[in-house]
This record gives sequence, structure tokens and C-alpha cells, in this order.
Amino acid sequence: MNKIKHELFEFYKMSASGNDFIMIDNREKVVDHLFPDVRDFILKVCRRRLSAGADGLILIEKSGTVDFSWRFFNADGSEADMCGNGGRCAARFAFVNGIAGKRMAFETLAGVMKAEILGSQVKLQLTTPTDLKLDYSVALEHRELFVSSVNTGVPHVILLTDDVDHAPVEELGRVLRYHKEFSPHGTNVDFVTVLDKENVKLRTYERGVEGETLACGTGAVATSVVLKHKGLIGGRVNLLTRGGEILRVTVGDEVYLEGDARIIYTGKLMREAIE
Repeated sequence: MNKIKHELFEFYKMSASGNDFIMIDNREKVVDHLFPDVRDFILKVCRRRLSAGADGLILIEKSGTVDFSWRFFNADGSEADMCGNGGRCAARFAFVNGIAGKRMAFETLAGVMKAEILGSQVKLQLTTPTDLKLDYSVALEHRELFVSSVNTGVPHVILLTDDVDHAPVEELGRVLRYHKEFSPHGTNVDFVTVLDKENVKLRTYERGVEGETLACGTGAVATSVVLKHKGLIGGRVNLLTRGGEILRVTVGDEVYLEGDARIIYTGKLMREAIE
């Protein structure tokens, strides 16, 4: 049997609490050399059923100051400053491939992140949240909503609801994501039900994915920051995601996100994947 040719490069498929990512070691700029139009490559390879498929793609690259740098792309080809679940996958990928030790630091567009490997779990220290606004009104076509917002590397709007399981995440999330209040870049939207001081249920409409995802790390942190300032939770909270996984967030002088970062499989990307 003839061996199929036209292999491009190796990649990892990883998942963090239901968010899945394509991981590529791009320290030698192999992607940039093969695909000068990186956005077009992202769009094609993140297609589900027709290619590798993922919520996003992460390129691990060299850094002159810390262990490594990354470039994070949503499935629509847009580059994002930060992604909490992607950050945990990047940290474990770097550790498994000998790029960094169990404790590491890496560069993102949102600043330098620190991470610690705890088996298949990763504890990620995020940069200090900014632009916190609590309980303000946003006018919709036939009503107004009271929301809170904060930037945890990327912008998030938090909407409290009594029953997150039946919240109109796709419909209302899309309206708020593109609302003029958050223009020109738009926002992620988190729907939240507080169960008690230590437990919260969370669903997120993600900008860039343009739909609900099974989990969102920066959304979990944004939710925790807002709820802590509103006095609804303590300094450490468990967040039950749509995918059924638990994310743990600590909010104090520093902000930490902890959860799984699973290696699903490794493989070689073929040219047919981007045709």
C-alpha cells in the first residue's frame, strides 16, 4: 500500500473543560512559512467534520523573556488577547513537549501568564482584571437589562438569571455580543445562576466562536470577579460548566483559574485538511 504523502506537520488536539483546541509547535515558524495567510489556514483547519475541527487554534512560539509565547486564534480566524481554557492547554502542551517546566510563564497579548502543572490539571494565574462595571442598564429593542462587565484578558458581560439551564444563551447572547454598548469589538456573554457562596452554574456565548461553548475560562474568572464584588460568593468558587466539568477560580490580590487540560490525541495534519 502506498503511503499517503503531503503531510504538513504534527499537531495535538487538546480539550479543557469542553473547549477544544488544535495545538501546534510553531517555534520554527513552520505555519507562517507554509501559510502566509494564517487566518485562511485557521478558518479551514478549525472546520468540524471537514477538517481537524476546534473552538480555536494555538501556536506556541519563542519568547526572548519567558518560557514561550503564544498566538491564540478563534475558529473564525480572529486573534484574541487571551483564553483561560486555551492557556491551560498551552501550559500542559509546553510541559509535555519539554518547552517549559512544571512552573512556567508565557506571553500573551493580554500580558504574561503564569501556570503550574498539577498532573492533567493546570493552575493558571491571569493578569489583573480591568474595566469592572456593576449593575448598569443596556437598552434592548423592547426592554432593558441590568448587567455587569469586566475584562479578564478579553471582555465579558455577566447576566444573572434564576434558571441558567433554560436561559436563551444563543439568542440573547448574540444580541449582547453585537450590541452597540460594546462596540466596536463586541463582547463575550456569561449567563450565571448562583447556587450558594461556593457554587455557581455558568453558560457562555463566546465571541469568535459565535455560539455557546461547553466552557469558557476567562468567562469563569469574569463571573467570579463580578460575583465577589457583589458579595454573592467568597474568594474561592466552583463553576459548573455546560460540559459538566468544574472550573475552580480564586479571586484575591491575584486571580487563579484551575481545571483540566486533556490531551485527546496527536497526529499529522495532511494537506487535504485545508483544501
